Amino acid sequence: MIARAIVCFACYFLTFPLPAQSSYSIPNDSKKILFLGNSISYAGHYLTYVETYLRLMHPERNWEFINLGLPSETVSGLSEEGHASGRFPRPDLHERLDRVLKAVEPDFIFSCYGMNDGIYLPFDESRFSAYKKGQGKLQQKADALGIPLVHLTPPVYDRAQDPAYAAVLSVYASWMVSQRYTQDWKVIDLYWPMRKFLEDRRESNPAFALTTDGIHPGEQGHWLMARSLLKGIGESQHLEADLHKEVFDSIPLGAELLPLVREKQELTRDAWLTFTGHERPGLREGLPMDQALSKKDELMQAISTLLSTGKIR
Repeated sequence: MIARAIVCFACYFLTFPLPAQSSYSIPNDSKKILFLGNSISYAGHYLTYVETYLRLMHPERNWEFINLGLPSETVSGLSEEGHASGRFPRPDLHERLDRVLKAVEPDFIFSCYGMNDGIYLPFDESRFSAYKKGQGKLQQKADALGIPLVHLTPPVYDRAQDPAYAAVLSVYASWMVSQRYTQDWKVIDLYWPMRKFLEDRRESNPAFALTTDGIHPGEQGHWLMARSLLKGIGESQHLEADLHKEVFDSIPLGAELLPLVREKQELTRDAWLTFTGHERPGLREGLPMDQALSKKDELMQAISTLLSTGKIR
């Protein structure tokens, strides 16, 4: 019965697309933009594309994009038995959330969870309930602090040998989208645009894939995530291409800016994760915060010089 409900729910969203969402703007006085998520956010390619694009389109804005994605993390607090060969359980966002919010003091938050939250098992109502509860706790925390929060649905899961978990992710993503209408949450859908793109491509190339492991998107998958996010905050220019290189090659200074933003993102990500603390072993230790911020300022000066003069450092 449960399996049938999952399939029906997923098929409904494929057959009857949701109404187009209203775009969400980042207020002009929002400077610190925080990204929370799991290993996909930690990898950060979609964040780099988003930041690069926004700096090119809005060079007058005084943005600060902060990536605090943590590999293996869930918003549900769940972990499967024997995770990471028994070396450590999955970290729980809520263990570190208060420290992160106190240290960063963000003006705006993007959050991307769901991929790990069903812990790669068939659908179970108790696990689904934990995911919903965890997302609700995050929303309540943001509301209590008066911080605008935009939820991002998980990207597509694509392991042919595991259709049961693919169905779970369909349900989780669809439930999250439904919160736009039932709870007035701000939600940008990454999952269904990626899934439609994948299925369209496979009509002519059955071997086409957006990931090598079914979980972590490659560069094209990250670009599709970034594109949906950008459209979700009202952007439209240069977003027709399906590859990030085509986009940034078409925007003056785009190809030059991208590596500077990537370098800054990786530097500050590692520093903030070390500074705020977490329960995920095995990550690269970041620089002390004062050193990281000094290097970040140097990179921001290079970014500002490039955008104002067209010259790199």
